[in-house]
Amino acid sequence: MTVNSRPGRPVLLGQNQYGKAENRVVRITRDGATHHIKDLNVSVALSGDMDEVHYSGSNANVLPTDTTKNTVYAFAKEHGIESAEQFGIHLARHFVTSQEPIHRARIRIEEYAWERIEASDANSRFIGADDVKHSFVRKGQETRLTQITYDGEQWEVVSGLKDLVVMNSTNSEFWGYVKDKYTTLKEAYDRILATEVSGRWRFNWTDDDERMPNWEKSYEQVKKHMLQAFAETYSLSLQQTLYQMGARIINHRSEIDEVRFSLPNKHHFLVDLEPFGLKNDNEVYYAADRPYGLIEATILREGCEARIPADLTNL
Repeated sequence: MTVNSRPGRPVLLGQNQYGKAENRVVRITRDGATHHIKDLNVSVALSGDMDEVHYSGSNANVLPTDTTKNTVYAFAKEHGIESAEQFGIHLARHFVTSQEPIHRARIRIEEYAWERIEASDANSRFIGADDVKHSFVRKGQETRLTQITYDGEQWEVVSGLKDLVVMNSTNSEFWGYVKDKYTTLKEAYDRILATEVSGRWRFNWTDDDERMPNWEKSYEQVKKHMLQAFAETYSLSLQQTLYQMGARIINHRSEIDEVRFSLPNKHHFLVDLEPFGLKNDNEVYYAADRPYGLIEATILREGCEARIPADLTNL
């Protein structure tokens, strides 16, 4: 069967990319009897001179996705995993500089955190440590994220987290809002404020000649300032809390120019206990999982442009 390299009709190829998604790699670093874990889910997307593989099926410029998978595992051995960001930078640089048809590489990484299992009092004395040096439990908090994009000249690093559930049991109100004939919500002057944080932040490091951030310290500090802002803001709206979280990050972390949050309002409604002859003095709540309010916004350093997509599901 003959296949034409160009269709006869005026149909053009648009943006395209390919790669191997969700390569699970676990790297164990053995420092004597003490072990360290990095647990990543790595997705590779490559783009460049790929017209012919779409038009005619020619694979002359195609690096197999199986090769990209193998590269992830080989780099885990050759370079180690200092941080999700640094590992992604190694991969992106390799694909763009080693393959002429590849003009742009995007590496997305999810990192799953582990913590050491504490030893019992008796065994702590026996093994001479408060925790077991080779035993871990998966942390049940957030998933750390990063996306590294490289075009051979400029870098873009966007990191973040998802699934971080936080709650203030007081110091939150919601009143003074617009009311129409469909409004049934009662004003609240002491309510639970809870959300599941999905956030991304963009670094202003873009060039190899610039000093690279300390990725591990930066993540730790961003999370600290984010949580402190959530806890310390007397909230009259989730929007206000969101802004304070982003503003504190921008004000305290000079390496970050943009923050975007998507915060579902995990509603907690007071249960009506009057039918049982009981008074509910802000003690018993019904936790509703849906529907939920969804509050989203970008916070920017003055003079900077927004580049993080408004829809975080695409990042």
